[in-house]
Amino acid sequence: MTKVSRITKISLVAFGVLVLAATSWAQTRPPILEQIAKTYGLDSFGQIEAIRYTWNGEITGLFKAAHKWEWEPKTGKVSYEGKDKDGKPVKVTYMRSELSSQPDAVKNGIGRAFVNDNYWLLFPLHAYWDTSAAVTDEGMKKLPMGNGSAELAAVKYPAEAGGYTPGDTWELYVGKNNRVEYLVFHHGGTEKPSLVNATWTGYKKAGPLLISTEHRGTADGKPLHIFISGVSVKLTGSDTWMDAK
Repeated sequence: MTKVSRITKISLVAFGVLVLAATSWAQTRPPILEQIAKTYGLDSFGQIEAIRYTWNGEITGLFKAAHKWEWEPKTGKVSYEGKDKDGKPVKVTYMRSELSSQPDAVKNGIGRAFVNDNYWLLFPLHAYWDTSAAVTDEGMKKLPMGNGSAELAAVKYPAEAGGYTPGDTWELYVGKNNRVEYLVFHHGGTEKPSLVNATWTGYKKAGPLLISTEHRGTADGKPLHIFISGVSVKLTGSDTWMDAK
């Protein structure tokens, strides 16, 4: 089935049905987390019936892939298009609630890739939804690359939470407009890459959602380019797809 390199597995924390967090735990987290999530469309996510997008990733000389997805957040239905290790086209549709009963290539390959790619698409929202993650506001810090500074929000997943890669830490450098400008990822396990640095640019609006479509940086020192193309959403009660602009 699909070729999913471990090199790109930098966000694999398992998630199931997306439910907005209760205020009882949200209040124990720094305000910046909710501010970021609202900027990316938290309050309107319930209007999203389906999302289409293609995750494109390349580490120079090591890896290149494109995964096309259609996801229904309310039902958990996922459709995938890509290529297997021999370059042959692959199409799969499954329900996330039934992933454990799928063939191994879907359960541990395509299903795993979906989580990775979806976190790149919507990480500011996942950080808010993932109740197991510890979030701290580290204050203003110098950007890892270039000039300037931004507010650093660190999101760390505990090892005991399980998932594909427990113990991961995402460091979000957030500008005054509550948009992520830069990301530093530290892998919590032994899988590679151990360290990823990436820009968050190419912002577009897809319906009520704000999406960063362009990420350039390094993965363990090697050039990294991830970009999200073909983003569109369908809102509840409508059959019309709204393209990101």
